[in-house]
Amino acid sequence: MPCPRNRPFAPARFAALAALLLAAVCPAAAQESAGSDPREQRLALPYAFYNKAFGGAVGYVYGGVGFPQPQAMTLATVIVGSNSAYALYLLARDLRLPVAERLRVDIDGAASHFGDIQSYIKGNPAYPNERAGSNDSDANNFVEGSGSDNLVRVNFKYLLPLGEGRSAQRARPVLVGGLPVETGPGGPTWNPLESGRTYLEVKPYWRSQTIDSDYGTFSQKTNGAAFSLYRDNTDLPQNPSRGSAVRLRYTKDWGLGSSTTPYTVADMEIAKYISLGSTANFRQRVLALDAWTADATSWNDSSERNGAPVFHHPPAYLGATLGGLWRMRGFPTSRFNDQAAIYYAAEYRVIPRWNPFDSMPWVKSHLGIAWWQWVAFAEAGRVAPSWKMNTLNSAMKTDFGLGVRAMAKGLVVRVDFAYSHEGAGTSMIVAQPFQQ
Repeated sequence: MPCPRNRPFAPARFAALAALLLAAVCPAAAQESAGSDPREQRLALPYAFYNKAFGGAVGYVYGGVGFPQPQAMTLATVIVGSNSAYALYLLARDLRLPVAERLRVDIDGAASHFGDIQSYIKGNPAYPNERAGSNDSDANNFVEGSGSDNLVRVNFKYLLPLGEGRSAQRARPVLVGGLPVETGPGGPTWNPLESGRTYLEVKPYWRSQTIDSDYGTFSQKTNGAAFSLYRDNTDLPQNPSRGSAVRLRYTKDWGLGSSTTPYTVADMEIAKYISLGSTANFRQRVLALDAWTADATSWNDSSERNGAPVFHHPPAYLGATLGGLWRMRGFPTSRFNDQAAIYYAAEYRVIPRWNPFDSMPWVKSHLGIAWWQWVAFAEAGRVAPSWKMNTLNSAMKTDFGLGVRAMAKGLVVRVDFAYSHEGAGTSMIVAQPFQQ
């Protein structure tokens, strides 16, 4: 399954989605097993695809909802490509620790090597007087070559005893056809003392990306922690139809170990979901809105290394960055990166009453596609060398697109097609956008 545009992307989530989609055309490959909990669902699939990063590739994915704990979700995949590429990915969500009833853990891990990756960083000699990744930078101002991208992120989430969080256990909504059968949380009030679930989050992380290009070897390494206050006031977090979500975050790399440079980043995101009700043709209609902004507050700080100043900038893939799977999908991953960024998005999501997969017994049994969703979206954003609202809200980049999403085995998977003035691209991933 090719990635139709020569662009950096996130192969882990691409592969997971590819596996789910290929199951529909490779019946002999899929198998489902049931655990002790009747709501537990597991998926195991081999698959194959082609793109520039891997060449021709084969892989295997194993995942589960309600596994290894009733509230948890896990997914792992391994890929081997023809151009000496390989990848191993693991993600887990909402793991419960025995030491604290209110504590949950999310885990992301990756070990990978690619035949071809790109990064919008300084180093292309064809653009000596232009900062790569800036708002007005050339679309071809990047470095490219074979390389590796490895990461570990562990997010510890502590539920505060506020609003619905007064109960440490979140009641599972009763779903029929993948949608709640009755009104649940996600009320109109923004008061955290009355509704919603509020979390304190601490996320230690490590990431190392290296590219061997014709211009030399480029390495971006970071380790640190992100500290967040997150409030979820939605009715169904994996596919909200009403309510809101807010996250305030402070990210710090202290420059320890092999970190390229220390830095700090502050960012804030607000998402709002407005239910437009159902009709004769649609089970659900939702207007989803999102706004996000970030500022690398250490940008103008510097320290001396080998007699030269080193500015405290975050790596291009972290901080005030736009482009890729989550923000500005019509542009390559981290296409824009600078001290500050702003982003706005609107999505119109509808779930048709007609589900073609209901008439496909094998697909219904092995993939469990409860619903599929049609989406139209538009995005606007820009990066800037300082956090000033009048600058950030001028000369903005825009894109728009269409998406098809589905709930398969309890996982929301999406395929988004986006267009910008720099071209068109496809995003494939597990999870709805916003609040990442």
